[in-house]
This record gives sequence, C-alpha cells and structure tokens, in this order.
Amino acid sequence: MLDEKYISQLVESVIKNISSDNALAPGKNQLGVFDTMEEALEAVKKAYKLYRGYSVEQREKMISNIRRLTLEEAEVMARMGVEETGMGRVSDKIIKHQLVANKTPGTEDLRPQVMTGDQGLTLVEMAPYGIIGSITPSTNPSETVICNSMGMIAGGNAVVFNPHPNACKVANYAVDLVNRAIREAGGPDNLVVSVKKPTMDTSKMMMECPDVKMLVATGGPGVVKTLLSSGKKAIGAGAGNPPVIVDDTADIKKAAIDIVNGSSFDNNLPCIAEKECFAFDSIADELIDNMTKNGAYLIKGDMIDKLVKVALVEKDGKFSINKKWVGKDAGLFLRELGINADPRLIICETKENHPFVQVEMMMPILPIVRVSNIDEAIEMAVKAEHGCRHSAHIHSKNVDRLTAFARAVETTIFVKNAPSYAGIGAGGEGYTTFTIAGPTGEGITAAHSFTRQRRCVMADGLHIV
Repeated sequence: MLDEKYISQLVESVIKNISSDNALAPGKNQLGVFDTMEEALEAVKKAYKLYRGYSVEQREKMISNIRRLTLEEAEVMARMGVEETGMGRVSDKIIKHQLVANKTPGTEDLRPQVMTGDQGLTLVEMAPYGIIGSITPSTNPSETVICNSMGMIAGGNAVVFNPHPNACKVANYAVDLVNRAIREAGGPDNLVVSVKKPTMDTSKMMMECPDVKMLVATGGPGVVKTLLSSGKKAIGAGAGNPPVIVDDTADIKKAAIDIVNGSSFDNNLPCIAEKECFAFDSIADELIDNMTKNGAYLIKGDMIDKLVKVALVEKDGKFSINKKWVGKDAGLFLRELGINADPRLIICETKENHPFVQVEMMMPILPIVRVSNIDEAIEMAVKAEHGCRHSAHIHSKNVDRLTAFARAVETTIFVKNAPSYAGIGAGGEGYTTFTIAGPTGEGITAAHSFTRQRRCVMADGLHIV
C-alpha cells in the first residue's frame, strides 16, 4: 500500500496535468483520448481492423494486464473520481475498482455450442459486433470504462466511449490505463478510445456513425430511450429505486448492519443500493435501534422536512433530486441541519408516499416505512420500485415470503439476507458488472452480452457416434 501523502500528491499531479490544454493529445499523456470524435472514430476503426487478427489467447493477455493495472491504480482512480465529481467515498470506490479487476469475466465467458446428429455437425460461436459505442455515467465513471472495456475486448470488439462530461477526466484516465495495458500485452493502440471533452454532439456523432455496430449506455430513461431509437443493437442500463423489506422472521441485527452497509456504500450512488426500507411494525424499533448502533443517524420531525428542502427540488408538486447533493457524505447533510455528526447513513421514518421513498435519491438517506404484514410490504415495495425491474432486497427466513416478493417485483437482481452489493458479486457468488441492463433484458452483462451468434454447419459426418 502506497502511503497517504504520496497518493494525494500523485492524484493532485494527475488532475493538474489532465486539466492542461495539451495533456490529452494522443501520444502524449493519455493514450486513446482524442480532441474530436472524428479523430477517435478514425483511430478505433484502424485498431479494430488489426484486432480482428488477434487470437483469444492474446485477448486474454490484454485483459490480465488491465486487471493488474486496475488493482495497482485503484486508489488513484478512486481519489480522482471523488475529486472531480464531488460524489462518493474514496474507500468504497477503491473496493469497486478491486471488484471490477477481480470479478469481471474475460474470454472464459464465451461459451460455444455444438449440435451433432445424423445430419452432421453444427457449431455456434460468439462473434464480435465490431466497434461498440459506450456512454458511461458520472456515478461509476472509471469503473464502468474498465468493466465495459474488459467485456467488450474479451468479445473481440473495439470500443469508443463518450463519458459523462462531469466525470470525463477520471473516465479518460481509465481509457488511458486500458490502452497502456493493451500496448504492454502486444495489442494495437487505440483499441479503446474517447474524447477530451464529451458533449451531446459527440455522443450523437458516435451513435450515428455507421462503423459503430452496437450501443451500450448506463444512465437514466432518456439515455436508454435515445439508444433504443437508434436503429442499432442497444444495451441499456437504466435507473432503479431498489426497495428492501425486513419481516419479523429476519435476523434483525444482521439485517440492520447489512442495510446500513449497502445503503451507505459509496454514499448510495450504486443503482443497486437500498433506497427505501419497508419494515414490519413489530420489529421496526429493534431494526432502527440496531441501525443507529452500526453507522446510521436517526432524524425526526421537522428535521425530516428540512432535509427534504436540502436534498430535493420541488416543482409543480413534483419532487426531483437536488443534483448538487448527489453522493455527498451524510455528515454534510447533517451539518446543514445544524447537527454535528458524521455517520455513514441518515435514516428517518416516513409514510409510503413520501418523496424520499418515491424518488431515487442516490444520497446516504434511507426512509423507513412501517408495514403490518408481508402483503402490504410487497405492495408498497413494488410501487416504490416503479417498474424499473432493476434491483430489490429482502431480509426474511420465510421461503414463501421470499418467493412472493421475487415474483411480484420481477427485478434483474434480487438479494436475500445480504447487503445489496452482494448482487454484483461483492460478498455474494457470481461475477460483477457496472452495466446492469434491465430495460433491454441482458441483465448482468459480461463478454457474451457484447457478441452475436454465428452458426457454422457441416453436413454428412464429422461426428463419431
């Protein structure tokens, strides 16, 4: 582990360098980052033409190098991300980068199929789409670039990124990292590219380019709708508002710890995180008590109303998030209320129709709603999830209740008796991704998601039975 002072100086130096006019010019400080989208597209087309001749073994060497550099530079990117966006927690972002490095699948995810019979042999293989255009968010900027790059490269593709403008520095740092790893492994330059200053225009140019055969985006409903209107194969990772239910059979102490840890992770930025809690009235007091003993701070009465005015914006009776406060530390919110404390999470009791329940907050604020029974809990939770079918969670030892909620909510990720992040492999089985494609149905994306099936048929023989 590098010492704190050295890391801080390194991050400060990196951010200063990438802020200068010439720092992002290709061939200088950052590989694969271009001044214009035209230049980026031209470069990636040349790289993909070369990459088509590379073997699966060579792809895997590149991916192994990306894993190594991501682990080595996880802390640098974590600090850069917080510095640039003002969102999240450095310690949690380090964990996210480590998760991406260790649990993003590579070429092993590409599984061919073989069919044999009296009519011969048929082989189905996973082939690349070609050049993929990817739009990445400000919430997980470098993590998404690295995760998507690994999966897309494993599938034999090249990638052009249009990062979120508010996180383009750290995203482009990740693009450079990926290209450095590829170059060290003997791969072509500019297999992954981006633009220095991403805009709506650069995004439009990327999506409309005939050489870009697939589009992948992580963002809200507007981004997903735009992708689906492109006429191209599109993978959309949309918004969510994940509920968590706690019933009277749950291990209440464990549920409290799990929910605090999951809901406060990276200040609630992950789209899978617990955003609202529905607790049986009979155990609600015990749950809240255990939460306050494990990193949560309970506010009541007019303090809740004051917090609404800080965290949300009201217009014509409708509430939306105050973007200035997304991903901020819980202690900053409390200081706005005149409270001197620095917990991981703020909790409060509300009714089911409260804006904290119905709006996807992406802030370390968790509303808790008391319910009488499982039917009421499921009804409220499904309503709060808004049909996004993203993620949902429950703490219960009753199998019938677990099953009933899973069937009712129909989410891509469903976590039982664990923190929300177990759903992407952190403390749970299975691989990880930061592109969770609920709207378009691919679910937990990996290398296979970025490929198309090709069938090769040979009749008359070649099987031995």
